[in-house]
Amino acid sequence: MPRVVEPSVQPAGRKSLTIKDLLQQPTELHLPARRNTRLQELVNRINAHHELQTLWRVCNVTAVDRLHMSDHGPVHVQIIANIALRILRLLVDHGIEPSVVKDYGLHHDDAEIVVVLASLLHDLGMSIHREDHERYSLFLAAPLVKELLTDLYNVPERTVLVSETLHAIIAHRSGGHPLTLEAGIVRVADAMDMAKGRSRIPFEAGELNIHSVSAAAIESLEILEGENKPVRLRVRMNNSAGIFQLDDLLRDKLHGSGLESYVEVEAFVEGQEKKLVESFKY
Repeated sequence: MPRVVEPSVQPAGRKSLTIKDLLQQPTELHLPARRNTRLQELVNRINAHHELQTLWRVCNVTAVDRLHMSDHGPVHVQIIANIALRILRLLVDHGIEPSVVKDYGLHHDDAEIVVVLASLLHDLGMSIHREDHERYSLFLAAPLVKELLTDLYNVPERTVLVSETLHAIIAHRSGGHPLTLEAGIVRVADAMDMAKGRSRIPFEAGELNIHSVSAAAIESLEILEGENKPVRLRVRMNNSAGIFQLDDLLRDKLHGSGLESYVEVEAFVEGQEKKLVESFKY
């Protein structure tokens, strides 16, 4: 399982970031490129890309500081990229063909480029607004994808990968309809970022509702090779309230993703259930 970086929870009312802060806090992206030399070069380019690094932090000003939501910035997208890459490789190992291979005769390595780029860029629209952020992500991501892939691919291949990446970005929205395996992977991976840390931000800030409490109930998740299906999601909870995350959020993203027959989900409470809420009033 790829290493997943968990964020610290930022308290409400933290000191605002300055432009200097935004420019001096680069996020080093860690992805297991294996023998995919284009993917490794892409990671190198992203780690040196000041505009993208800044956009990720602007996304979190909107999400965390202004809306008191969970992380939508560099930690979130790195987690999603690792998860998506893991799922894609498990599916390929089981003989399932990515759409860019089936439809365009490209390589499995090129499918990895699509899921990584879409994962890293899918929430860029949060830098503009939460509402309709998936659409805003498209026009922010389009020139970035083209720039990041310049000299890595010839124009025809690059054009295909830009379109496939943008499709995966828009298909992650609520009610999205992925038409490719890669888009379905990104959609499901986005819902899998539920482990302890990122998901607890609203709960730690004192926001008590089924969303925040159920998020705080998730301790960890593993993405394994399945027993009956290629991919097995194993979720460890400290309280059975975490079932809401799986039943309402993950199930919604999995439904219609095209991955329903490939993913099995197992959730369990380890040990005695933890008391998450002392009382609730309204």
